[in-house]
Amino acid sequence: MATTVNFTATVIAGSRQRALIPLPFDPDEEWGRKRTHRVGGTINGAKVRAIIEHSGDGPCIVLTPMWRRDSGVSAGDEVTVTLTPEGPQRADLAPDVAAALDAEPAAAEFFDSLAQFYRKAYLRWIDATKRRPDIRAERITEMIELLKAGKKERPTAPGTST
Repeated sequence: MATTVNFTATVIAGSRQRALIPLPFDPDEEWGRKRTHRVGGTINGAKVRAIIEHSGDGPCIVLTPMWRRDSGVSAGDEVTVTLTPEGPQRADLAPDVAAALDAEPAAAEFFDSLAQFYRKAYLRWIDATKRRPDIRAERITEMIELLKAGKKERPTAPGTST
């Protein structure tokens, strides 16, 4: 359900030998309001993963010197960009998980800001209970409490915190 956005842009020089690609759209309007938008896609056919940042001119993605060297992209180049939000999005979640997040906006906001690795780990842990709905509900409740507490992942052993 994640919406892919395609556009062309001119790469501009940034600070610390980085380069920026300004986005011609508002990621909050396109993909829903989030603290952090993590995206994947391509720039001139080269794979890229990025976190959308905000510069003085609006949202952009930052290209590091190493990525630019490997892809052959330089400041001043016009590039073709394809971006999609990474990882499971709210619209892709099981109804019970989505409802629990909708009921707890702070937990939902933190969940949306997590890297896809952490989101997927929570969802795999919950989905492992498909044959035990009573345990599934308990795990969803526990996930919400952990997210509200700002925990990226659940403790792996009693007394362990992350």
